[in-house]
Amino acid sequence: MKTLWVLLASLCLASCALFRPADPVSVTLAGIDPLPGQDLEVRMALRLRVQNPNDTSIDYNGIALNLEVNGHLLASGVSDAQGSVGRYGEALISVPVSVSAFSVLRQAVGLADGAPARVPYVLRGKLGRGPLPAARFEERGSLDTANWGAAY
Repeated sequence: MKTLWVLLASLCLASCALFRPADPVSVTLAGIDPLPGQDLEVRMALRLRVQNPNDTSIDYNGIALNLEVNGHLLASGVSDAQGSVGRYGEALISVPVSVSAFSVLRQAVGLADGAPARVPYVLRGKLGRGPLPAARFEERGSLDTANWGAAY
């Protein structure tokens, strides 16, 4: 009986080593493409570059995200995209997002009150991984607004 307990304990320790914590994925905004909208909403497809800094591939089956600009939620979206990001590899994932007219109005009013040269944004989300815990991500950055009016 004692041998059984020793065997079970060593199996538990070995299984813990298999589930060692992984480094978090890195997700950056690679591009924005327009999509057809509905009435009072704007639709866009955010192209995300997902980088896997781990020595095992990450299989995903769904993604959800929120985009905050200047401290306020601007867009949110979900996708049932499926795929894999190879070990020490990267992949592009497109996620459709919705922006309500009220969010656009709130951002416009906020920027009209003395627009800063750089507007902060936060991209938060998760990659679904089936029975495994979701791979959560967060990217922080800023948008340069100094030249937005120069193109018009």
